[in-house]
Amino acid sequence: MQLVGYARVSSVGQSLEVQLDKLAHCNKLFQEKASGNLNQRPQLQACLEYVREGDTLIVTRLDRLARSTLHLCQIADILARKSVHLKVVDQNIDTSDATGRLLFNMLAAISQFENEIRTERQMEGIIKAKENGVGFGRKQQLKATDIVSLHQKRQDGIMIKDLMREYKLSKATIYRYLQNTSQ
Repeated sequence: MQLVGYARVSSVGQSLEVQLDKLAHCNKLFQEKASGNLNQRPQLQACLEYVREGDTLIVTRLDRLARSTLHLCQIADILARKSVHLKVVDQNIDTSDATGRLLFNMLAAISQFENEIRTERQMEGIIKAKENGVGFGRKQQLKATDIVSLHQKRQDGIMIKDLMREYKLSKATIYRYLQNTSQ
């Protein structure tokens, strides 16, 4: 039976130091600096493959393990199938007993709720900013006259690679301008 630690921060500029101090007692430690996206976390995948029956996976907080209830439930399912317990240090969760499993599920639901509320507020802010004339996205690289010229040159049979060179744009950008017939 091993204690296996997993530490994660979202960006390269953040430090793992606090988490690593709290996980110092673990026999094996996996760590990474990666976003919460489950598919882009090779150390988490390695950790989940490493743990065996009777082991305990230890993290400092639930949000270090997963960003959504769905991801958390997927991870919990993997751990349950392998008979691996989960211990969350800062939130006092230990899934080795019924109370810990109840607390785990309640906190997972609350975390998901908080994420959804944050997303709703963000969308409201974006809508309000758009109403106030704030522009989003990258600015167009070509002026209206250049776009008309681009369309004309393509109609005249100029090849895409030549348009890319002349306008210093990628193939995708050239096609995007050509698809926009409102110009």
